[in-house]
Amino acid sequence: MAASASAPPTTRSLKRIVAASLIGTTIEWYDFFLYGSAAALVFNKLFFPESEPLVGTLLSFLTYAVGFAARPLGALVFGHYGDRLGRKKLLVLSLLMMGGATFAIGLLPTHATVGAAAPVLLTVLRLVQGFALGGEWGGAVLLVSEHGDAKRRGFWASWPQTGAPAGQLLATGVLSALTALMSDSAFGAWGWRIPFLLSGVLVVVGLWIRLSVDESPVFKAALAQAEERKAVAAAAEKMPLVAVLRHHWRDVLIAMGARMAENISYYVITAFILVYATTAADLSKQTALNAVLIASAVHFAVIPMWGALSDRVGRKPVYLVGAIGVALWMFPFFALIDSRSFGNLLLAVTVGLIFHGAMYAPQAAFFSEMFATRMRYSGASIGAQFSSVAAGAPAPLIATALLADFHSSTPISLYVIAAALITVLAVACAKETRNRDLADIDGAAAEPDASTALPADARTV
Repeated sequence: MAASASAPPTTRSLKRIVAASLIGTTIEWYDFFLYGSAAALVFNKLFFPESEPLVGTLLSFLTYAVGFAARPLGALVFGHYGDRLGRKKLLVLSLLMMGGATFAIGLLPTHATVGAAAPVLLTVLRLVQGFALGGEWGGAVLLVSEHGDAKRRGFWASWPQTGAPAGQLLATGVLSALTALMSDSAFGAWGWRIPFLLSGVLVVVGLWIRLSVDESPVFKAALAQAEERKAVAAAAEKMPLVAVLRHHWRDVLIAMGARMAENISYYVITAFILVYATTAADLSKQTALNAVLIASAVHFAVIPMWGALSDRVGRKPVYLVGAIGVALWMFPFFALIDSRSFGNLLLAVTVGLIFHGAMYAPQAAFFSEMFATRMRYSGASIGAQFSSVAAGAPAPLIATALLADFHSSTPISLYVIAAALITVLAVACAKETRNRDLADIDGAAAEPDASTALPADARTV
């Protein structure tokens, strides 16, 4: 059964699976990043108009951070049912939830219309977004990882990761076009709603493509074996969460540490930069958006390259290049922005995102290869999303607060460097996972040193 599960699909079918995952993650990240960009540009005035400009931005980013707080809950719920029912069903649900919440934001009344109820409604919808995204990432990368073989898993699994820059590219591109074509007053009055309402169209397209793919063969084989075991032993299967925390707690901690630099640096480079460039560097919103737009296109292109390199040299070396590179780039990053030159701003963001891609590209395969099949959705999602609460959620908030208190970029650079040190330590403690067989349902590949010591029910969940 394992052998059949591990039989690689045809290139054509694998490309269809990759396309379904990529389009879905692009739409989900478009929705998520659209909120972040709007929080930096207009939400401070529309939903917190009685605050000072920087304070309003802080409050706006606070609602932005709320979405991250819901992501661990989404990881727990989607991970549990994704390991029980399958990857595909939960991915359809996450797309519907995210798209519905984003579309509803486009219809929200502002503070001028309903007063304090406006930011409350905004926060509730942001919570729904975060919950949905918490379940999206693990399922999307696993659907691809479990369809392919180990030889090129880093390359193929990196494609769903390009959904982040693709979503950023799409969100920033729409906002950039609207701010270029509309006056500030028109954009603030109603133009900001357009990109949120567009999410409804994107979700329909995403669902049509996502429903056309089959469930992971590795998961189906693992589920069948689990059912056979239950029939013989007449015992209930352990909850995926319990199995993860019992047998993979070390891998969960490594995944959380590995995400610190990746998550924090990304939101500083793409979200906080809209604040820093327009306030400290006195550049226009259009200039900052254009820089992020172009750099996101480069980011999209380099992620599969880093993923392919991780197939050749390993996940850890590529990941470490990214973490160390981001740490070394932070001081030049802000120095280039302070020059008030568009070319230097573009260089700062582009190089930063290239280093980020070195962490983000191998992450999908790296985290997938840490966990056994029947706890993989839970393990990968928990490791990835719980760290987002401490990393990505407060990153723009902390960076904005540091800028308000110190009026300098130095503390922000040190903040990112500290995160990079945590990531370097976590990745250094991890085992190299390249070439592991995800169809090894009994978990031996995930725990090569301890599998023989585990009871049968623990090794096969």
